Amino acid sequence: MPENHVLFVEDDDVIREATQLALERTGFKVTAVADGLAGLESFRAGHPDIALLDVMVPGLDGVSLCRRIRDESTVPVIMLSARAESIDVVLGLEAGADDYVTKPFDGAVLVARIRAVLRRFGHAGAEPAAQSQGPLRFGDLEVDPDGLEVRRDGQPVALTPTEMRLLLRFASAPGSVLSRDHLLEKVWEYGWGGDTRVVDVHVQRLRGKIGADRIETVRGFGYKLRV
Repeated sequence: MPENHVLFVEDDDVIREATQLALERTGFKVTAVADGLAGLESFRAGHPDIALLDVMVPGLDGVSLCRRIRDESTVPVIMLSARAESIDVVLGLEAGADDYVTKPFDGAVLVARIRAVLRRFGHAGAEPAAQSQGPLRFGDLEVDPDGLEVRRDGQPVALTPTEMRLLLRFASAPGSVLSRDHLLEKVWEYGWGGDTRVVDVHVQRLRGKIGADRIETVRGFGYKLRV
């Protein structure tokens, strides 16, 4: 199996070099650059399998770079933030990032998160598709778990792989309330309590594409797909 290519954008020399070495030791091919403009150029030239972006980098900040990448591709993006409570985390997720890791981070944890994201993107709809019996309809929304296609009012809806997995999870249990922890475990594959902001922002992004009233908030419990 060919090695996965990681684009790593980080302006701190020590962190960049140490992280690149750690990733290469675990089998990744790494392109490491120190600013956002170089990151955008490397992304376009190198076609990486995943982008690892620090929020605060010169030239083009990580959030803006994530937005530029998402305009051109559905390649997975993980943001790196120095503070878990930073507004930059939410901004990065809203810009299209799939996950984030807080600095300082343990190398083994970072590798595990990268592999989890790549694994999710490798089989975006595997579990729901195995149970499906053709396209599913919810009002003006049509979801095809086998073909990984979504239509609204007959028009195709473009979803990132993470958004697709999230919608498929809702579609596999229409009308049922799914907790944030459940979605973290099934969609993001967290085996522990992660940050539920990841879920909330992705639900918000998904609503913007399939209809704001299609996914209902059940206060204090989670979300459900309206049937």
